[in-house]
Amino acid sequence: MDNPHFPDISRRTQVTAIRISLVVGIIMLFGKWYAYAITNSAAILSDAAESVVHILAVGFAAFSIWLMYRPPDDSHPYGHDKISFFSAGVEGFLIVLAAAFIVFESINKLIRGIEISNLDTGTYIVFAAFIVNLALGGYLVWQGKKSRSLILTANGKHVLTDSWTSFGVVFGLVLVLWTGWLPFDPIVAIVVALNIFWAGGKLIRQAIGGLMDEGNPDVENSIRTILDAEMAKRGLQHHELRYRESGNIIWIEYHILFPENTLLEDAHNAATEIEAVLSSSMGRPARIISHLEPRAGHDQIHDKNLRHPTMRKP
Repeated sequence: MDNPHFPDISRRTQVTAIRISLVVGIIMLFGKWYAYAITNSAAILSDAAESVVHILAVGFAAFSIWLMYRPPDDSHPYGHDKISFFSAGVEGFLIVLAAAFIVFESINKLIRGIEISNLDTGTYIVFAAFIVNLALGGYLVWQGKKSRSLILTANGKHVLTDSWTSFGVVFGLVLVLWTGWLPFDPIVAIVVALNIFWAGGKLIRQAIGGLMDEGNPDVENSIRTILDAEMAKRGLQHHELRYRESGNIIWIEYHILFPENTLLEDAHNAATEIEAVLSSSMGRPARIISHLEPRAGHDQIHDKNLRHPTMRKP
């Protein structure tokens, strides 16, 4: 059974994109490891290690997309869409591991000695990988933003990092070819690893923020602007606005204050209309809960201890 929160077109887009990423990743994996095998270059090893991480990350991303589209069940009444944050975090963690491996191997080569061969052929292979990954990364980020998929966006940013890793490797190999000074190879590999580490750290930070329901000022301002306008049209007020982004879905809740003697049916109709406007303005699946309250005597009726300490009153 599919998850009704997500449109089928979004699912097809993400599945197609992740399949393309997997196929291209496998081709890049064989190409880069072949280049390393014929050159013994530490810089090329750093690029090849990134390809291994890419395959593992894409595999977990594919699983995450499948799980994300499963409907809510007894064990997960809010659905499974937060798996997208886990996916981004796992990808970031794998990137950091790859960076540590690259630094270790590069330092080891500096200590034990450097032996490199067939650099010209290896350089051509890595440059071709740079072009392919640049196109693939741009495509994945574009599709991720289009479908509001954190999984695709994270994978696309990883691929773009991989492409610039390849570019840095090419630069280092060209330096070795021009100057004949072999230490350029592991030195460039270490520089590339530091860049990879930074990219992985950002993904982990983003994942933690999502899992901790970190607020987004732009999203809050957008929600508040829409609510203020809709309330003003109807002579109503709202407060206790809270929201959280859960993968592709955004969950929003707030209280609406109605004038005294408002019929329950009228209040419900107004609340439903406001929810519909807000939902259609989000540009992604939204689950909205509004709590109806009387304006008169509100402060005496409403238990102040239940209010969220950071929420602003109307």
